[in-house]
Order: sequence, then C-alpha cells, then structure tokens
Amino acid sequence: MVDRPLKQRFVLDTSLFLTPEIRGSDEDLEAACLDLLDLISEAKLVHNISCYMPPSIQAELTTMLEDRAISDDVLTKLDTWVITKSPAHHEVRIPADLVYEFIDEMSERVDRGLRVSEKAVRKAEESRAETVEEHDHMTEVDKVISDLRDEYRDTLRQGVLDSREDFDLLILAQELDAGVVTEDQGIINWAEDFGLRYLKGRNFPPLLREYLAADDPDRWRDES
Repeated sequence: MVDRPLKQRFVLDTSLFLTPEIRGSDEDLEAACLDLLDLISEAKLVHNISCYMPPSIQAELTTMLEDRAISDDVLTKLDTWVITKSPAHHEVRIPADLVYEFIDEMSERVDRGLRVSEKAVRKAEESRAETVEEHDHMTEVDKVISDLRDEYRDTLRQGVLDSREDFDLLILAQELDAGVVTEDQGIINWAEDFGLRYLKGRNFPPLLREYLAADDPDRWRDES
C-alpha cells in the first residue's frame, strides 16, 4: 500500500447525488448513488479521505431520495460514510466585503425581477381574452403568469446563493478547510469568493478513482 496523501476533506452538496452527470449510460439514480458511496467508503478506508454534509443538506438529500423511492441501502451507506456535522455559525468569520457584494447583487436582482413582472403585466393586458392554442382551458393571461413564474425564478435565483442549505455548505467547508463538491453554479461562484477549493460533482467520482488507483491501479483504472 502506498503512503497516504495529505488528508483531504470534502463537503458534499445535494446536487452531487442527483446529477445525471455521475451516472453510467445504463445506470439509474439508485445505482449511481450506490457506486458513489462505495467510492467514498473505499477512499475513506484506503486514504482517509473524509466527506461531510451539514444537517440541512443531509435532510434535504434524504427527503429527495425518499421521494424518488430510493432503497434503504443508499440511506444507510449515506449515514455511514458521509459525516453529518453542523457548521460553527458563531465561530466562522465572513469578510464584510462579501456581505456588501451579496446585498448589492440581490438589490440588482430585485430590480431585474420587477422589470420581468412589468413586462408580464403589459403582455397580459394585451392578450387577456385570448386562449392558448391547443389549451382551451388556459387563457393567454394564464400562460403569461406561468412564463412569469419561470423567468422571475431564473432572474432572482439562478447563479446566486439562495438558501440556508447553500450557506451551511460554504460555512462548513470554510471551517474544515475542505473542498466543496457541487453542480450548483451559485455555490461555485460563492466558493470562489470565499477562497474555497471546489470541484464539479461530475468530476468527483473520477477524482476518487485516481486516489484509489494510486494504491490499486489494476482495479480502479479499469473501472473508470
């Protein structure tokens, strides 16, 4: 066995487990999660690579997996090999510049959201009595409202830190000096601002395989 590398820690986001990017061509969600958790367990045993989640992320992921009828095997492996740890909210310091940047960004997004709303109101006024082709039950106003919801959500939330779960992820990573693993661009943007290491979720399984291949190349490089 090769010497263990410098101890690595990673904080995992929900999106890592749910993204289709970690699945093989014929692999469903459950099989992909089991494969990922097997890699995490091997990396822990062989190289002492530790993976963490804040409780908020763990609860969010568990709910999403249960809603998709994932087996208890996945949840058991998740509880066994991914450490649940609360971030030290009162100990980790955040630079004031980052808070100011967040306030400015959200203010700008609210203004953009208002412009989206104004455009939708004008469009609804112009077409209030019309019905949508192929949808007799849906008026043009209903269609405008539906489009407004989608566009407003994208304008205000896409690429921004928009939940307590996201914030917990970053705070825990900063506390542990750990890498962030996510497919969420908003988290990646803020990981850069926090000066944190980060990795796209799709690249995490290959990374673990490379660590494991240093110890057993015949087994792990054949799987990649």
